[in-house]
Amino acid sequence: MKTTFIHTFAYVSLAAGTAFGQSANYFTNYVRQVQLEEGVPVAEAVKWDITVPPINPDGGQLSPLAINPGGARFELWTVQSDPLTTYLLDSKYVGTYVPVADVAIMTEDPYLYTGIPRTRADRPFIVDVTTNGLLSADDAPVASKSVKLLRHVQSYGVGGSDVGVDREQAILVHQVSLVDNATHRLSYAVTSIPGADRSKVRGEETFSVYSLEDYQADESKLSAMRVQIWPVADGSITGIAGGEVIRFDAPQLTITLHDLYPDSTTYAQVYEGAPRLGADGKVVTGSALVLYGANPVDRTLTISDWDSVLGDDGPWTVEVLTKTPFGIDRLDYVSFTLDRTMEVNGTFTTIETD
Repeated sequence: MKTTFIHTFAYVSLAAGTAFGQSANYFTNYVRQVQLEEGVPVAEAVKWDITVPPINPDGGQLSPLAINPGGARFELWTVQSDPLTTYLLDSKYVGTYVPVADVAIMTEDPYLYTGIPRTRADRPFIVDVTTNGLLSADDAPVASKSVKLLRHVQSYGVGGSDVGVDREQAILVHQVSLVDNATHRLSYAVTSIPGADRSKVRGEETFSVYSLEDYQADESKLSAMRVQIWPVADGSITGIAGGEVIRFDAPQLTITLHDLYPDSTTYAQVYEGAPRLGADGKVVTGSALVLYGANPVDRTLTISDWDSVLGDDGPWTVEVLTKTPFGIDRLDYVSFTLDRTMEVNGTFTTIETD
């Protein structure tokens, strides 16, 4: 059977699309074809990397190898040059009668720079699993009548990222069989990544569809996608105490920020009156921090000479806000009183002369 080839060629669709359209100089894309044969471990399977002609962000071409009875898996990879990082964007299995599946994940964050969807630990996400080609006849091969959907979760650990992650250590939290041709929508209110503080978990969830093993082919991954989960930011303001009275120059402030979302704008603002959500204040010069990257960051800002944003005497509030694709969150605030009125105590006398 190993030498009997079915001369069927797969047309490889590159779905990276907008993921790399803006940064073509920093990413190199390639497709890997893995020839799967009965009795041959995947680690020993024939592999062919399609790199010539260069793989564009979108388009397609014929596979360089014929598809044998065991089928083949096509993997879409991209390599970021700085820092040097390799990402598996998608994979598809092609066989003689194995069904077709596709996994798509949707979040509130439209960012697709790396082709991997992402969201925050307190936000929902949706998974669509589409299956086609499943048969229902009694005499149909077992592998043509059902596929398996697996959900794995994996923590990156405190301060971690996906660099160097051993995905063999991912935890299987759910498995189900799919037997009909349809789009199966799964909605999740929050992630299931383990962690004592649910707002601070970071890691990834992976949804994979596998074919069933039969006499002709081993179990194979039909499609898979992962979503990255990042923690909720927190921050603090020091250098001024709640209820403090400022009589002369405004004190130096230290703003400490943790786990700022990769796509966020964080800043301090002041306004007259007691603290209130949604207040439109004046941005403190030197406090704005704009991020657009791949991982959360920590920052410490020192703010001096912010008297210019203060006005009349009375109660004031300084607060730190962060704006993300999920809205605006207040990280910390301090209320104080501005009292710069100077009082002079003295006496006035006159001398009368004739």
